[in-house]
Amino acid sequence: MVFNQPLIHGKLIRRYKRFLADVELDNKEVVVAHCTNSGSMKSCLEPGAEVYLSPATDPTRKTRFTWEMIRINDDWVGIHTGNPNQLALEGIRNQRITGLEGYSTVKREVKFEDSRFDIYAENDKEKCFIEVKSVTLKEEEFALFPDAVTSRGQKHLKTLLEVKKRGMRAVMLYVVQRSDVDVFAPAEEIDPEYAALLREVVSKGVEVIVMQAKVTPHSIEFVRRLPAEI
Repeated sequence: MVFNQPLIHGKLIRRYKRFLADVELDNKEVVVAHCTNSGSMKSCLEPGAEVYLSPATDPTRKTRFTWEMIRINDDWVGIHTGNPNQLALEGIRNQRITGLEGYSTVKREVKFEDSRFDIYAENDKEKCFIEVKSVTLKEEEFALFPDAVTSRGQKHLKTLLEVKKRGMRAVMLYVVQRSDVDVFAPAEEIDPEYAALLREVVSKGVEVIVMQAKVTPHSIEFVRRLPAEI
């Protein structure tokens, strides 16, 4: 995934009201940027850290910028929760995700019962529903999800299990948007119900695939599949 326009550099002043961040640009102008991440953003918030913003293309939007990434531990962490969906779509279509190769049809936002999954893939052998989650929380060498209690995430797991019961393939795809971790695990201390439910659905056939992405101001690219300790 390549950014289609140059990003704008600045420094984080603060994040507030979940969806807003004050950023000081290099020209010293202070702007308000939209933050797509509704979680706690634990381990990827550091006032004074370098950030990159993308300019809004809609002139009527209230915020002129969207917060894309922050520099933590001398590397970039992607905090835009929509980018992993686009990255996953491109990765599946281009055979870049280990375990999700060989699909001739790949679509976004496909409905199943009362839920809408991020990606649907199909070939002449199987149908596959895929839910994509952005992972930014770090603890030692672990990438953890979620970073806040998520009832919506639990609903997605339950619906994936229903997909599996109907005889189709069900995949939970975690996209880790940072390079300083080596293993994925559920964030047991933050949301024990999600962690328990993830173990349950995996035991019943829902698959977990974890892909690590390298984030830069120019692009976001998959670099490897990470092991998962469920």
